[in-house]
Amino acid sequence: MRFPWDRRSAEFVTGAGCGRAWPWPALLAVLLALPGTNCALAAEVEAPLAVDRCDLPDARLEAEGARIREITIDNLNIFDLDDPQEDKALFRLMNGLHARTRPWVIERQLLFEEGDLFDRRQLQETERILRATNYLYDARVVLSSCDEDGVQVLVRTRDVWTLQPGISVSRSGGESRVGLDIQEENFLGRGGSVRYARKIDEERRTTQIGYSDDNLAGRWIAIDATVADNSDGHEFDLALARPFYALDTRWALGGRVLDAKREDTVYSLGEDIGEFRQDIEHIDVYRGWSSGLSGGWVHRWFAGLVYDQRLFSKQEALPPGAPLPEDRRHVYPYLAYQFLEDRFRRAENLDQIYRTEDVSLGAQVDLRLGLLSETLGSTRGGVIFTGGASRGYGDPARALWNFSVRTSGRIEDGDLRNAVVGGAARWYLRQSERRLLFASLSAEITSALDLDNPLEIGGDSGIRGYPLRYQRGDGRARFTIEQRYFTDYYLWRLFRVGGAVFFDAGRVWGENPYGGENLGLLRDVGFGLRLASTRSSIGKMIHLDFAFPLDGDPSIDSFQVLLEGKRSF
Repeated sequence: MRFPWDRRSAEFVTGAGCGRAWPWPALLAVLLALPGTNCALAAEVEAPLAVDRCDLPDARLEAEGARIREITIDNLNIFDLDDPQEDKALFRLMNGLHARTRPWVIERQLLFEEGDLFDRRQLQETERILRATNYLYDARVVLSSCDEDGVQVLVRTRDVWTLQPGISVSRSGGESRVGLDIQEENFLGRGGSVRYARKIDEERRTTQIGYSDDNLAGRWIAIDATVADNSDGHEFDLALARPFYALDTRWALGGRVLDAKREDTVYSLGEDIGEFRQDIEHIDVYRGWSSGLSGGWVHRWFAGLVYDQRLFSKQEALPPGAPLPEDRRHVYPYLAYQFLEDRFRRAENLDQIYRTEDVSLGAQVDLRLGLLSETLGSTRGGVIFTGGASRGYGDPARALWNFSVRTSGRIEDGDLRNAVVGGAARWYLRQSERRLLFASLSAEITSALDLDNPLEIGGDSGIRGYPLRYQRGDGRARFTIEQRYFTDYYLWRLFRVGGAVFFDAGRVWGENPYGGENLGLLRDVGFGLRLASTRSSIGKMIHLDFAFPLDGDPSIDSFQVLLEGKRSF
């Protein structure tokens, strides 16, 4: 296996010029006002990192038993210094300071080795695994040469800047959040993430340190550890697992320990009306088995044991007579089953801007059933359950649908408790390379919800024109339709730029245990700017939205400004 450090040049293609008509004049005005943006930055779309150089059909290579003769790992740095537009002092400095991902980190995530039989499916799944990491912007696994006797595989990736120091500011639902974050997503190029955070939001002040790694010591062992000292308590959270890292993985083993104390805030019409204290102790251990991938399907079984205790106490700020969540302890063994279909398509300009997206078009189902036992220490006997299913349909290049359903709850003394049944539909209609119409509809109904598990609606749950947690009930429905624009601007060669015009609607119904008027249907309209980083591991898209409520009580603002980072459009 070879690990060349020489930089391969990336090719770019040029699209339309600056004189074309823009679909959203407001967005154009914002972009033209930004320093450093001009026509020379427009219409640059990166070509794939690598393409196949093999003319023989995959079926022929597989049928004739072609083997992998050689694997070449080519992990590119953040900027291409062979490109005159990126051969700048700042970009050279960032490349020089960046610890490039070590080749063995990439090698140990491959699902094949030299000498293995060629299997195109394994190459495609390896691409998806590598693209899912925070420290790689993109990945391609292709054949650099081939004949009837064997193939040569090229694994080409591109790093992103993984050190994230700075001050974060976000605003949604009329509430602001600030924080100091220092995080290295690829410590010394070894794939691990080290983080320190100091955050202040509407509920608490937090000082947090943590470490996570999906391939601890270069093996398929995942760890995620967090220790936090909060203004209202503390948190210790440790998860360690050897997961089902690939479709054909045959076993899994893992567990999680959580010890936390915190104060949870109760809201009415977006206003803080009180708090209660929660003390959490949670332990979950499990073992998983699978027969691997067969006929395009994967079946997995799990057995585990959970200890979950939640104790609550009233704070002085909580209104007199306000209900308090009930103390509970759940101790139960469980069995779980999962199956999923191996059907994925590559796409772009759905939820990201000119970035490879792996879209699942297959079915996925997971079910879990636990037996609550007073003998083992549970507060009550009964059954605890979760389940879900999803399925994708269509073609990302034209129209795409995704449907999902989800349920969870408990059966205690013959009654449903903390039960939720919900479903969602997402629709993407491709109008052109740079325009996409998106819509989503979701709804949930509940029964006897635990008070610490509220069903709310507001600025933090998709109704962007309203304050956080504006309404609360025991049923909820939401609808969004959004016209998305994927511009050809490449801002400072650091950000892809997009925009949206949207309409949101939603409501809750049923009883609010803390009182407050139900205002019925809530609607808003608005527009927003999207900046997607192409050089940083932040993994988030900057959203700047201006939303105008059409309903609600007279006390709310006539418009909301939302500035936040999200994982998608």
